[in-house]
Amino acid sequence: MPPSLFSFQFRIRNLPLRVPSTTLGTIRVMNNNRHRTADSRVESNPRVHKLQQLVNTNASGGWEESWKQGVTPWDLGRPTPVISHLHHTGSLPMGRVLVPGCGTGYDVVEMACLGRYVVGLDISEEAIKKAKQMSSTLPNADYFTFIKADFFTWHPTDLFDLIFDYTFFCAIEPDMRSAWAQQIKNFLKPDGELITLMFPMDDHAGGPPYKVSIADYKEVLHPMGFEAISIVDNKWAIEVRKGREKLGRWKRALGQSSL
Repeated sequence: MPPSLFSFQFRIRNLPLRVPSTTLGTIRVMNNNRHRTADSRVESNPRVHKLQQLVNTNASGGWEESWKQGVTPWDLGRPTPVISHLHHTGSLPMGRVLVPGCGTGYDVVEMACLGRYVVGLDISEEAIKKAKQMSSTLPNADYFTFIKADFFTWHPTDLFDLIFDYTFFCAIEPDMRSAWAQQIKNFLKPDGELITLMFPMDDHAGGPPYKVSIADYKEVLHPMGFEAISIVDNKWAIEVRKGREKLGRWKRALGQSSL
């Protein structure tokens, strides 16, 4: 398990606060065609259709197979732009951070810095393997870790100050969203923050990804005591996702974790 934040800071207190974006170049995918494919709309993206076929016909191993076959249409091949913006403007909480469904871990690496230890969690062994291969030699490698585990059965030893969800809520079946919210509550410190990048906000049928709305998040988060601090259009969204993403920031007013 990752060291405590105190011992972690003690060992590396002389390192710079943030790792410049240029250090991430070694893990960024430079294939523009792949980037365009990741940006394609749900209804017309053949890779999304292939993903749905893999996942919907193999409930236990579909996600693993999608990674093995490279069928990952959600993957931008770089950090999510709004996360880069929030990180470099000092707008993210410090402490322990969880990224469920982290995939190859671009956002994990982007946020990791002195005072912020980031845990990337994914159910796919292949995804975690790729994440470790691409990031293990980076200058900020002591600030993050990757764990292969099921979000719905995992039991972390420490709570988190921040959870960031993007393309995870929309990947799970809608009837699992209440369980998702319960785990968010379980994993966050009482004063912790949840950031949700809500996508895809449209009216397509089926999934994954399943369509989402603000009401979908409120329906499962409000019973857990979460209220939205802000919900705004994501103006840093990649071009073809503009108008279909909103950035939500949530806090829990009362209640204790059940961890």
